[in-house]
Amino acid sequence: MGSRPDPKAVKLTVKSIQEKKGREKIAALTAYDFPFARILDGVGMDILLVGDSLGMVLLGYESTLPVTMRQMLHHTKAVACAAKHALVVADMPFGSYQSSFEKAERNARRFIQEAGADAVKLEGAGPSVKTVKGLVQAGIPVMGHLGLTPQAVHQLGGYRIQARDQEGFKELLEDAHTLEEAGVFSIVLECIPPEAAQAVTEELKIPTIGIGAGPHCDGQVLVSYDMLGLLETVPTFVRKYANLSNCITEGVRNYVRDVREGRFPHER
Repeated sequence: MGSRPDPKAVKLTVKSIQEKKGREKIAALTAYDFPFARILDGVGMDILLVGDSLGMVLLGYESTLPVTMRQMLHHTKAVACAAKHALVVADMPFGSYQSSFEKAERNARRFIQEAGADAVKLEGAGPSVKTVKGLVQAGIPVMGHLGLTPQAVHQLGGYRIQARDQEGFKELLEDAHTLEEAGVFSIVLECIPPEAAQAVTEELKIPTIGIGAGPHCDGQVLVSYDMLGLLETVPTFVRKYANLSNCITEGVRNYVRDVREGRFPHER
């Protein structure tokens, strides 16, 4: 008998992600460059999300709003080059899909054709639903995003928990069903009460991916720089699995010391 193929070497698809619902939890992290993406992909990550969070994480912006298509395409292409297993999902940045469907379709196609993404992610429901439906009909897989939607941070009054009352929960549930009917293959649920996330997850046939939404979603996603301890301030729901900031600081401090004291370069 031949050896079984390495499951990490099998490229995941939208369908294979959907088939995980009810069978196994989906693991996702953000990725913004080739070295990080290669490491994450190599350990069997299911989804690599090229988030517009790169504006805050990599570029020092105060929000995701200034992030451009050019920046997102640049980083998505780097991640896609590394992804041999994970599904690569690219955030469509603010202004890239809201004004017209023609613009949305053109930009979404660029993510697929130029940058090598497997799918795109759009925030919210409402006016976005028609766009989602059109993109799916055009053969472009779409992930939805409900709850705290960072591109609408000013409308939401800041980064705060959403769907906290009955009215908010009802709207969330309706939006989730509407997006599912429009054809999204999964939905990110961000910063909502665990019981709300559980209800949405149980009602939908597609997977939910939680971030600050409790344990009942079909999968979880975090900003990789948060969970690896590279940023000073992180959301309260984040669990730090490493403290790379300290490791890097120590390594760089030792390098500076050795250069100044003549220990590097040295004879081997």
